[in-house]
Amino acid sequence: MLGFLNRSRHAPAAAALYAAAVAAARDPAYYMVFGVPDTLDGRFDLLGLHAFLLIRRLQHAPPPGPALAQGVFDAMFRDMDHTLRELGVGDLSVARRMKQMWEAFHGRAAAYEAALEDADGAALAVALARNVWRNGPAPHAAALAAAARAHDAHLAAQPLAAFVSGTATFLPGAASAGTP
Repeated sequence: MLGFLNRSRHAPAAAALYAAAVAAARDPAYYMVFGVPDTLDGRFDLLGLHAFLLIRRLQHAPPPGPALAQGVFDAMFRDMDHTLRELGVGDLSVARRMKQMWEAFHGRAAAYEAALEDADGAALAVALARNVWRNGPAPHAAALAAAARAHDAHLAAQPLAAFVSGTATFLPGAASAGTP
């Protein structure tokens, strides 16, 4: 119960942080310059990438970073539930779809975490090509990987106090790694 109380105390800041990840993921450069498919799947993957990077930063911070990370995750999946319902997905199907999205997010997060720890950097481009472009042609996967690494470094440089107040900044999409 105490964990719930701590998360709810951070819910407003977490919701604002999630909104920052959503805004960053909607940057048109990802679709027009990087060639990310402008589909529900492509948008989910970009949102997942940005949310993952933010959650990763918060999880590696001292308290209340981990509670904020959980709050961002919770805000993301509340939004996913709401979006599915707005799209007309029936109540009986929402739970199944939410489970699929939860599993997809966690699988991607595990792959991206491992890839960010990879010294040569090639693993992140491979993981992004597999997920964002579904193993199809991904000529800009390396550029998107460089952008993700730039976001990761940019988030790491931001003080925890900014996150606690609900403020997170992401680099503009094309500027984060240069134009592919």
